[in-house]
Amino acid sequence: MAFLLVSAYLLLTHAQGAPVENGALLETLKSQVGLFSNKSEHYSAQVRPPGTNRQIPQTIIIGVRKGGTRALLEMLDIHPNIVVAATEVHFFDWDENYVKGIDWYRSLMPFSYGNQITIEKTPGYFTSPQAPKRIHDMNSSIKLLLILRDPTERVISDYTQVYYNRVENHKPVQLFEDIVIKNGALNTKYKAIQRSLYDVHMEKWLKHFSLDQIHIVDGNTLIKDPLPELQKVERFLNLPSRIMSSNFYFNQTKGFYCIRSDGRERCLHESKGRPHPLVNNTVLEQLYSYFREHNAKFYRMVNHSFDWH
Repeated sequence: MAFLLVSAYLLLTHAQGAPVENGALLETLKSQVGLFSNKSEHYSAQVRPPGTNRQIPQTIIIGVRKGGTRALLEMLDIHPNIVVAATEVHFFDWDENYVKGIDWYRSLMPFSYGNQITIEKTPGYFTSPQAPKRIHDMNSSIKLLLILRDPTERVISDYTQVYYNRVENHKPVQLFEDIVIKNGALNTKYKAIQRSLYDVHMEKWLKHFSLDQIHIVDGNTLIKDPLPELQKVERFLNLPSRIMSSNFYFNQTKGFYCIRSDGRERCLHESKGRPHPLVNNTVLEQLYSYFREHNAKFYRMVNHSFDWH
């Protein structure tokens, strides 16, 4: 980026035949090549293609954590009418980001053409008390994508991610059963369990959005057979059907589907698809039993049933 900026600087000063004063030209160049002060900005090094702009997302993947949000985003990125934000923005769920304002949020989006929609995903939105109202205040007619999986599987996957993160950072770890069971009973205050209470969180979203604004993707199905779920998303977003079966191939080593598009093949990050711990059957049954009533309530809320325990 520095090379690009210096080259443009030299070309422009040579063309104008005058030195730069007060950094005005430098600031102009920063703006033109998309260099922002936020150093973590993934798109800061992008040169703006003619006819494009950074747009506030017209669709947001609101969750759920460990439900398959990254897989969904990567697969939707195949579509020529979709551009995606590469990183989780946490604008609507983190106060320290929300106070930076909508222009800051827009600056974190990729450049897009008029016929493209911008999608960002932050799994923390679904369980955030503030996110539904904040998103509604930004755009009351926005379309939302929610990807869910069996709540017990999600809890175990949530634990697995934290487990590996702690191991990699040389921090102490606990067995799954030692966290989930306290004094012989299910530890319902465990955050991973709280995140899987889909009915509790969905109730907050339905106070601000109608059900036809929220499309639920079956995360269990997406992993086993991606195309049908993605075609449903295409229809929900009123996009032409462009994602095809040829865009996917099953990776026997990883055990899930990888993506093929634009002459390139790519799989999800190695952190995805990590082996889960073997969980005691008694503990599994306690989790199934606890989620059963919550699942039934959720099914009634969304007028749809899922093949969960």
